[in-house]
Amino acid sequence: MKDLIINYENEPCYEICFRPDFKDLYTVFEKKVNHSYDKICIVTDSNVAKLYLDDVKSIFNISNEVYSFVFDSGEESKNLNTVSLLYEHLIINKFTRNSLLIALGGGVVGDLTGFAAATFLRGIDFIQIPTTLLSQVDSSVGGKTGVDFNQYKNMVGAFYMPKLVYMNIGTLASLDDNNFACGMGEVIKSALIADNDFFLWLKENHESIINKSFDSLEYMVNKCCQIKGHIVEIDPKEKGIRAYLNFGHTIGHAIEKLSNFSLGHGQCVGLGMISAAYLSNKLGYLSAAEVNDIIMMLQSYSIPTTIAGLNSHDILAATKSDKKMNGSKIKFTIIKSLGEANSYLDFTDDDLIWSIEKVLNDVN
Repeated sequence: MKDLIINYENEPCYEICFRPDFKDLYTVFEKKVNHSYDKICIVTDSNVAKLYLDDVKSIFNISNEVYSFVFDSGEESKNLNTVSLLYEHLIINKFTRNSLLIALGGGVVGDLTGFAAATFLRGIDFIQIPTTLLSQVDSSVGGKTGVDFNQYKNMVGAFYMPKLVYMNIGTLASLDDNNFACGMGEVIKSALIADNDFFLWLKENHESIINKSFDSLEYMVNKCCQIKGHIVEIDPKEKGIRAYLNFGHTIGHAIEKLSNFSLGHGQCVGLGMISAAYLSNKLGYLSAAEVNDIIMMLQSYSIPTTIAGLNSHDILAATKSDKKMNGSKIKFTIIKSLGEANSYLDFTDDDLIWSIEKVLNDVN
């Protein structure tokens, strides 16, 4: 599969490399990054460390002074306290502006490491080695970094580009069903906002994807990176169409917060996409059959389509603190047709309550 070059301000910025394993990681690093660092710190979480830290550390130990920083896995670690501990680790070990961070793991690891790189000594280099489906198809691409603040999702962050994104598609074989489903939420989102043919491909290749066929996964990850890469090249700092990538996220983030992160990010995005699909239908864009097609697609990849124990008014209130607010209005992404997104600002609270209640199986 051909590697992708991501441009920033019309100039090549970094490359996304797709591989079946880690065999040529250091060769690619030397060729694509082409810089000598005084120290390297591999940042990862407690789950990923057990699987891949020793291998990646030994690869970079060839000619570098390599350290590691491991934090407890889970969204609850994605905060300024963990970043502070990482800063302290870097300071104690005398990291400089000529040092490098490596994000080895999923979306939490990538977002947190990128934010630390953007802010430590006013900015040092970092590379992404995403190991989950969600991070490979979405969070490692585009230069968004950040952490949660008091459970407000990604409220503190920065746009900061990596020097390289190295995707070992083979790591996806180690994912449990829950983490795989989380990633599929973002995959389906990518298809819905940009490519109906890809949406149909996801339907037709369901069995090979679920069985984690390498060829299918490689094609799927590459396709998502193409979609997101194209959008962020046009709009790197979310002034316009990059907002389309937030399809399902406004209500999804609110559900994620109010459920105390009991569901994964991609699963909550799936619920948000259903609400947004109903709103798209209300505007006269999607047919009822297309809304049902989206729901069936999510169900086929084990993504929940309803949730219990939440209140629609509480979810609406949580959306009001979303960072995508435009004045007093929510900048909401809708679907004009399968594979084509748009932004909409004029939903009433009643509209939103109605759409939220479509995913609550115990409306109260």
